[in-house]
Amino acid sequence: MTLLLEDKVAFVSGAGRGIGAAAARLFAREGARVVLAARTEDQLRAVTAEIGEAASYVVCDLGDPESVRAAVAETVRRHGRLDVAFNNGATISPPGPIDRVTLTDFDRLYEVNLRGVWLAMTEQVAAIRATAGAGAVVNISSVGSLTGNPALPAYGAMKRAVNSITESAAITYGPENIRINAIAPGNTRTEMIAEWESHTPGLVDRLVAQTPLGRQADPEEIAEAAAWLLSDRASFVTGVILRVDGGARA
Repeated sequence: MTLLLEDKVAFVSGAGRGIGAAAARLFAREGARVVLAARTEDQLRAVTAEIGEAASYVVCDLGDPESVRAAVAETVRRHGRLDVAFNNGATISPPGPIDRVTLTDFDRLYEVNLRGVWLAMTEQVAAIRATAGAGAVVNISSVGSLTGNPALPAYGAMKRAVNSITESAAITYGPENIRINAIAPGNTRTEMIAEWESHTPGLVDRLVAQTPLGRQADPEEIAEAAAWLLSDRASFVTGVILRVDGGARA
């Protein structure tokens, strides 16, 4: 059977750990040449070394527009093309009601989780158009964007905006055969969830209790959904916000 991403050049942000690192490993196993992007070089170096010759990395801060532009441009410089991208990088702020969100935290969530995704996506579409001619982008959202989110109100708002720009971009770029989708993960075993748990003891157990499949997702399970959406096997899928949440929002 043909590999999901055979001969593709893939860009993955937030690739130093968690879902992004799992995606980078999976994309390489599925035949892609992968450029990993994140802020922490030590993490990037370790994951890249683990993957081997199919991977390279570029240090990139999603909150810095010039860093985002440079990372996408460097991917094209190294490989001569871009076929697919997974905009997975994100940040979180301490949980609490909306009136306790600080301006600093709100601005950082906007810069990384919304503006960074928007800018990366537009740069990637331009690169795909100029090189591969057709391709796909997957943005990371969250099930926390699908309903009111009193625990993480600013985070939920930025992720809901990611859903909107994903759908708008799908309509805009569909005629060029550039597909744009998003994944909304549920409770997943990541450092972000662990950080939230540190502020809210018992969180993971409560989320598991609300999940029909009765467990957390592994990062690899979210990566599998991203790989499929980016592959030609999802060739008629665009504008979708795909819940990967074990049935928690069913």
